[in-house]
Amino acid sequence: MVSLETPLCEFGKSAIDFDLPGVDGKRWSLADCQGEKGLLVMFICNHCPYVIAIRERIVRDARELQALGVNFVAIMSNDPSDYPEDSFENMQKVAAEFDFPFPYLLDETQAVARAYGAICTPDFFGYNGDLELQYRGRLDASRKECAPQDARRELFEAMMLVAESGEGPREQIPSMGCSIKWVSAS
Repeated sequence: MVSLETPLCEFGKSAIDFDLPGVDGKRWSLADCQGEKGLLVMFICNHCPYVIAIRERIVRDARELQALGVNFVAIMSNDPSDYPEDSFENMQKVAAEFDFPFPYLLDETQAVARAYGAICTPDFFGYNGDLELQYRGRLDASRKECAPQDARRELFEAMMLVAESGEGPREQIPSMGCSIKWVSAS
């Protein structure tokens, strides 16, 4: 397992469209996911300890931010042939177990992760209502273990600011996580 940090936010970069299957049996595009005040595109998976540590907090933040017009979408881009925990069936189980209030999509070809420049799980891309990138930071101070309950909610605060002003904070701490498990070229 390789731990990586996300690059700095490329403010204003446009969100990239996609057409991916969700665990709910529907196909989802960028327009289907967009919120009036913003969209958080996150690359996650089932087996990564960094994601496991914050799953409940992601769900909490998604529910609170959706009330402000910011939607969420989760995309799983890992190669499940080496990581069976990340299979589509297990994605369905995790989404049900944690009652994901957002679409959980499979990027089987990994084209969407490559297009976004996602490098790890979790990797968060926070967009404003015009789908311009405003946040590429971490959820909070959690690593492989959950941060204390009173930890600053960095992603939540950033996306609240995006919902209110259309702009994200200029100071952002990169997210850290496991490298995306790319399909090996044969």
